[in-house]
Amino acid sequence: MNNNMLFPDSKKDNLDDKYTLKIDRLIYEPKNNKPHISQLVDQSKTNKLIKKIKESSIREEEKLFLIEAAKRHNVFDYSKIADYYAHSSKEMQELMEDSALVIIDFKKAIEQGYVNLSKNIADAYKKEKDISNEK
Repeated sequence: MNNNMLFPDSKKDNLDDKYTLKIDRLIYEPKNNKPHISQLVDQSKTNKLIKKIKESSIREEEKLFLIEAAKRHNVFDYSKIADYYAHSSKEMQELMEDSALVIIDFKKAIEQGYVNLSKNIADAYKKEKDISNEK
């Protein structure tokens, strides 16, 4: 892959570039209603897999492993999660932030390791830009 696609220098930037470091702050206006907690995550695929795993004849330790792996099929509804967050207690909000269900404080997210990839990409971009400016 051409590095200029990922790290365009200022001389080659144009309106057709697909990649940018510009980050617009998302501002979400919560709705007036707090959704029921059962609406925050769709576990239908997870539950089907877990049922199949439990009915299998594999060893118990294998079942436990596969049940944990099946949980990655949960589908979170982040707009409803944001609504739930907005109408929750301070303690619940902090726990939701700790789980990165919502990111309110970008610095806290960095401290907890949720944005390491973004930082690594930004660092790589800066390094690439510095190298291309030296030429």
